[in-house]
Amino acid sequence: MAATIHYISGGQRSGKSGYAQNLALELSNTPVYLATSRVWDDDHKKRIERHQADRDERWTNIEEEKHISQLDLSQRVVVMDCVTLWLTNFFSDYEYNVDQTLEAAKAEFDHLITQDFTLIIISNEIGMGLHAETKAGRKFTDLQGWMNQYIAQKAQYATLMVSGLPVKIK
Repeated sequence: MAATIHYISGGQRSGKSGYAQNLALELSNTPVYLATSRVWDDDHKKRIERHQADRDERWTNIEEEKHISQLDLSQRVVVMDCVTLWLTNFFSDYEYNVDQTLEAAKAEFDHLITQDFTLIIISNEIGMGLHAETKAGRKFTDLQGWMNQYIAQKAQYATLMVSGLPVKIK
């Protein structure tokens, strides 16, 4: 069997994480929170701590910044937060090479979803905002868009969060 995928996307502070966590608790009394972020600076560390404080003892927390397919998530309900940070780790490690990053991320994702579990995957719609000022920023915006499309095509369910409201797409 393969994963059941709920894809949740939207802008910054659109309510994605809260929506995903509520969905996970509807589907399981013992969900998993898969955090993909590296700690880049003190501000980012505070954001991570704020997210952790939102979850209670029902949650199992796992931190894995790149190799998510190596985790045994069988029969679990998993919130993966988030694609943007996960891609950033590949993008940085591949020295901003879009093709290598996209290839590696797609392969890792495809291997992950061979497991029989429910994946609630959060991403950002970064291409809907301001045009990136730097070349690396523009390359990452394209990368994010392509990966979002890839995941959304494989998902059974897709929701766009707008101002805290879920808009069902698929």
